[in-house]
Amino acid sequence: MNKKTIFKAFALLSIAAFGMTSCGSKDKDAAAAADQKVQVKVAKAVSQMVPQTEVYTATVESDVKNSIAPNMSLRIKSILVDVGDVVGKGQVVAYLDATTETQLGMGLKSQEASLKSVQAQYENQKVETGRAAELYRMGGISKSEYDAAQLQLKVAEMNLEAAKAQLTSLKSQVSQSSENAKLVSPVSGVVTARNYDNGDMYSTGQPVLVIEQTNPVKLKINVSENYYKLLSKGMDVDVTLDAYEGEKFYGTVTIVYPTIDQSTHTFPVEITIKNSEQKVRPGMFARATVNFGGVKRVLVPDEALVKQIGAGDRYVYVCKNGKVSYNKVELGKHLGSQYEIISGVNAGDDVVIAGQNRLANGKEVEVVK
Repeated sequence: MNKKTIFKAFALLSIAAFGMTSCGSKDKDAAAAADQKVQVKVAKAVSQMVPQTEVYTATVESDVKNSIAPNMSLRIKSILVDVGDVVGKGQVVAYLDATTETQLGMGLKSQEASLKSVQAQYENQKVETGRAAELYRMGGISKSEYDAAQLQLKVAEMNLEAAKAQLTSLKSQVSQSSENAKLVSPVSGVVTARNYDNGDMYSTGQPVLVIEQTNPVKLKINVSENYYKLLSKGMDVDVTLDAYEGEKFYGTVTIVYPTIDQSTHTFPVEITIKNSEQKVRPGMFARATVNFGGVKRVLVPDEALVKQIGAGDRYVYVCKNGKVSYNKVELGKHLGSQYEIISGVNAGDDVVIAGQNRLANGKEVEVVK
């Protein structure tokens, strides 16, 4: 083997040896990096009472809504109120065509006159029958003539009773017609709809007027069945309205429906709001805040939460014995700089609040201040 060949072989061996040394060094560096503990900051998960409040949206409704209409097709003579007017219970709000009432009134006067005539005939026959009785006693008339006078008196009495009954019937009809000739509000409230004008013929369908009682007013909300045992009549409810920004109104639970909707697992609840100042109007958008009491919950700082990429789940790294576990959590409410944790973290756990981007489940960590 010549010198040139020996030199090449020696050079190749040197390069190979250097390469092996270099690779070994890199592997050692990687292993050292893997063994290096990630520095993290932690905070204690704390337990405290958390108010369980829920906000529900609803539209304000009147407590009572009445559709005012006659019981037959009649022409409307005059409507005395308009939309927005406040009316009282028993107030006349419209008059209808009184043609029938006028006709009945004329008939009533005629019947009253007829009754007077029949009454006079009865009184005259009563006198005549008395005379016939005296003549019969004295033998001045026969028995058949006396019986005829008695019969005429009986007929006159029957005619009188019939005339009295007819007059009573006509009076009732006149009274009923008078009632039918006017429309009266059965409640105190506000006129919210007027569907006819003076002179229109009423026909079944739309009412002449709609009157709604606006003191009090009410809201109807649907509450999750989870709160069924916590809700009861008489509970106070805070109400806000978009129409009165920054102002708070107060309501009371008045009806808790006894059945649960099988499809939504909710149940209806009615809330009544006193409205003596008439500020709250039907149709307004409202938010009702119901306080179901307090529940002891775990709270963690905002910084502890980690969102899984591509999903809506939230996680928290819990540090224990120098290692972290990647815990999925169920969130409750956001309370200032903390989150309510319903499940996934226990009170007293050390949760990582800094350094999560370099962590994985089971990773060893070094806690720093």
